Amino acid sequence: MKKTLSFFIFVCIAVILIIGYVFLEKKIFIESAALFLFVLAIIQVIALQFFLKNQLKNDVVKSNLRLRLDELKERLESAEELANHNSVYLANMSYEVRTPLNTVLGMLNMLKQTDLNSDQTAQVEIAEYSSKHLLQLVNMVTDNTKVNDGDLKLDFKSVDLKTDLSKLFKVFEYQAWEKGLAFEYKFLSEEKGKFLVLADSARIQQVLINLINNAIKFTNAGTISLIVDQSVGIDNDQIITFYIKDTGIGMKPQDAKRVFNNFDGVYNNAFKKDYRGGGMGLSISHKLVELLGGELKLESKENEGSTFYFSLQLKKTLNIKPVEAIEKPVLSDKFSVLVAEDNRMNQKVIKFLLEKQGADCTFAKNGREAVDLYKILDFDMIFMDIYMPDMDGYEATKFIKETDKYLKNKTPIIGVSASAFEKDIEKAKLAGIDDFLSKPIDKEKLKSLLVKFS
Repeated sequence: MKKTLSFFIFVCIAVILIIGYVFLEKKIFIESAALFLFVLAIIQVIALQFFLKNQLKNDVVKSNLRLRLDELKERLESAEELANHNSVYLANMSYEVRTPLNTVLGMLNMLKQTDLNSDQTAQVEIAEYSSKHLLQLVNMVTDNTKVNDGDLKLDFKSVDLKTDLSKLFKVFEYQAWEKGLAFEYKFLSEEKGKFLVLADSARIQQVLINLINNAIKFTNAGTISLIVDQSVGIDNDQIITFYIKDTGIGMKPQDAKRVFNNFDGVYNNAFKKDYRGGGMGLSISHKLVELLGGELKLESKENEGSTFYFSLQLKKTLNIKPVEAIEKPVLSDKFSVLVAEDNRMNQKVIKFLLEKQGADCTFAKNGREAVDLYKILDFDMIFMDIYMPDMDGYEATKFIKETDKYLKNKTPIIGVSASAFEKDIEKAKLAGIDDFLSKPIDKEKLKSLLVKFS
């Protein structure tokens, strides 16, 4: 506006000088010069009024913005004060709840030592499991606050995860039964002997508590399935993958993409009424898994269910190690395999399993990279993860099947997914995928596929 006004003033001065020059040269009469100057004066007055009006308007806007900014600063200070107050209140409340809970658990333990009949023993066990579950929920709330504040530190100890997690799963077993849900869990273990791992068991359990709680809350009928896959060991490391599957309400693809960042916004108000408090802890779990060195992933179908899974690479602490039986690979000749998988931990798992069977692996981190690699390198078989960034497994399969190389070689393509939903398998068939392998990968199923297509 100021630049425009300056330019306008410059033009007016130039016009006045020109009129004066023309008048002095007697090319126009004095009446004409006066008329031109009068019109110019009117234009200047209108322009100046317009400028001053806008200047006043801008001053009012600036003043309002300053007032709004001061108001927002006051609100921010009040919010921070309230957050600090809530944090102290939460810490005090959790302490107050934990104290009587520990007493209840102690009394129940003493009661178990007395002479009880079978019904009384079962009743005490149920009360004990419920009390432990409540204690874990209290601990989860306080731990989640620590994760958000960035105050959490990992504590790695030598643990037997199977023993620790079996106790945890028992707690949720009763909770699922109360809701009329089937609850099943299993451990897939290496057959190399017994060993422990260095892990922060409490944090792993915190993640599982968050995920299992949500699985039960968002499932009205069907089954909650938990799988702890400890079947892949590489030298002194053990890769452990956790799967939490449910047959609940699931979610739309666009919701699944943002579920770890802002879960409160995923479900509408109707869902919030039906599932009060549900969905909390997922962003916390995502941060915790990252802190533990893994990546929490989700596959979900609306009205069919969800599968959360993550892998951790943990150090073994040897306890008993008998002589290992040498496993004979099923592939005798050189066999080149392309594996499209975006998760690095999953890459290690499938690489270990395939190389044990005599296969040579090449990895692509997404579907687009898989298509490019297929065009320039020769492969005997492709393992295609269904859900990947940039380009998913269905689309990548479609592009591969359109190449001249595929028309000539007919390279078998195996779909891989943590959730073998009916729609997934049907869609895989329509996309031209030859077979389907669900996670956690069953070693015998993998062997049979290699034998079948080699």
